Amino acid sequence: MALIRVALVGLSSSAKTSWAAEGHLPYLLSPRGRAHYKIVALLNSSIPAAEAARLHFDLPSDVKAFGDPNALASDPDVDLVVCCTRVDTHGLTTGPSLRAGKAVYIEWPLVEDYQKAFALTEKKRLDNSIIGLQGRISPIVLKIKEILKSGRIGKVLSSDVRAYGNLLPRDLLPEGLSYFADRNVGGNPITIAYGHTIDYVHEVLGEFSSFKSRMQIQRPAIKVRGKDGSQIEERRTDVPDLLTIHGQLAPGKADIVEDATLSLTYRSGQQFKGTPGFVWTINGEVGEIMVTANGAYVHSDSYREPIEIKIHDHATDEVVEVEWDWKDWQKELPYRSRIVGELYERFAHWWDNGKPAGVLPDDQNWPRLHDGLARMGELDELFKQYDAQNSV
Repeated sequence: MALIRVALVGLSSSAKTSWAAEGHLPYLLSPRGRAHYKIVALLNSSIPAAEAARLHFDLPSDVKAFGDPNALASDPDVDLVVCCTRVDTHGLTTGPSLRAGKAVYIEWPLVEDYQKAFALTEKKRLDNSIIGLQGRISPIVLKIKEILKSGRIGKVLSSDVRAYGNLLPRDLLPEGLSYFADRNVGGNPITIAYGHTIDYVHEVLGEFSSFKSRMQIQRPAIKVRGKDGSQIEERRTDVPDLLTIHGQLAPGKADIVEDATLSLTYRSGQQFKGTPGFVWTINGEVGEIMVTANGAYVHSDSYREPIEIKIHDHATDEVVEVEWDWKDWQKELPYRSRIVGELYERFAHWWDNGKPAGVLPDDQNWPRLHDGLARMGELDELFKQYDAQNSV
């Protein structure tokens, strides 16, 4: 089977975020990844920048260097364009390739806002694509879906999530992420950490049929820290750092009662000392599931410490821990690359089996750009409610 030829967008030794190098490259360069994919091109801000990245990451000299998204889109020797840049460049760097009919993988968030997401995808079903909402196929989410499908806790009555974005301090941003304080950029703790969290919760329980929310900026002044650790400025933020949301779940995904409720609280920064940074409960007719982790990153970074799944059986009043595990090949990769690798695996299986159209079996499916558009629509409504709240 011919290898899928990949162009990486945003792989750089000087990038403000390291997701291309830490989330994608380990899988693509692993024996498992090399069995399906071959990196053939890099796109950066300029050709010299792409050449520097090729040298820094010790990629073969025949990997092409691009500085122009249109030139990349015109290259017939590229099958899949993978975008790991800052969110406000996603549309610029991938739009030409998407319009040229190439497969495109865009990290989350899709673009800056719903309107631009609509324009980029044209509200089409885009089977030949991937959106970086990999939490949907994380081992934790897959195990919870398995428990619910077994009927072990009965119909779902309600669910509650408390999540903390604790990878960053409460009132400080590193210089490279200072744009997190600017809502217009589109990448911030609400759209990223909360966006990932609510997405995989919906994957398990289903979408909201309706919801009400409230957001607050608790710390309007944010310190910005330079690379040497010193404070270089203090700036105002227009991005909320506290979110509460509750709504009625729509039927169709999980076995739920008619009026099942989902509620979620997200807060940027650290939780109360000594308590979990993530607690998700699913209350059923005959039992309850509880998931605990060190933070709101079940899609990526929370695996450095144990993540526990427990079930409380109401009839016996016993609490049991549910075992979960990685696939053997995932254990050979760094944590950040393990679930991303599963996205690549599922896409390659689809590609190698004739690219079938339509809905796939659950164990073969993965999130695509049209799924990202739907989540961008939910975030759009979230911020509309916030703006209406502040206009009163």
